[in-house]
Amino acid sequence: MTIRNAVEKDAESIAEIYSYYVLNTAISFEIIPPDADEIRRRMISFRPNPYIVAESDGRIIGYAYAHPLSERPAYYRSREVTIYLDRKETRQGTGRALYNELERQLRALGIHNLYALVTYPGEGSMEFHQKMGYRICGKLTDCGEKFSKLQTVVYMEKMI
Repeated sequence: MTIRNAVEKDAESIAEIYSYYVLNTAISFEIIPPDADEIRRRMISFRPNPYIVAESDGRIIGYAYAHPLSERPAYYRSREVTIYLDRKETRQGTGRALYNELERQLRALGIHNLYALVTYPGEGSMEFHQKMGYRICGKLTDCGEKFSKLQTVVYMEKMI
């Protein structure tokens, strides 16, 4: 497995991985999966923040990225982080490798606080983030609706 910075041609694979979560889980609150063009637009808009992929045998098996927590200047040392893996690649160390590289790149940018918005109680995301050193710092009860059910999310935080 190789971890590298994403390039625009990775957008097709990223969209494919993400579409599973949009269509089948409450992990993402999007309802319609974005296409590769929209993923490319997001990748560009998040620059200079890291957007990375895990690749194995020439195939993208996961990705992670960071974007500003808020547009307000006082939040400049904080980022929201996101990670998605090919559903067949969970519990293989890919997520840990992606987050370790994401954190390395964010430290180099002078980032101090990381935040992840995780569906609660979740489908393994909360446990993964806890293993990576995140702690719950806030709860948004019934803040979204997906699959005709109100969903709760927690903010998880990690200082790097």
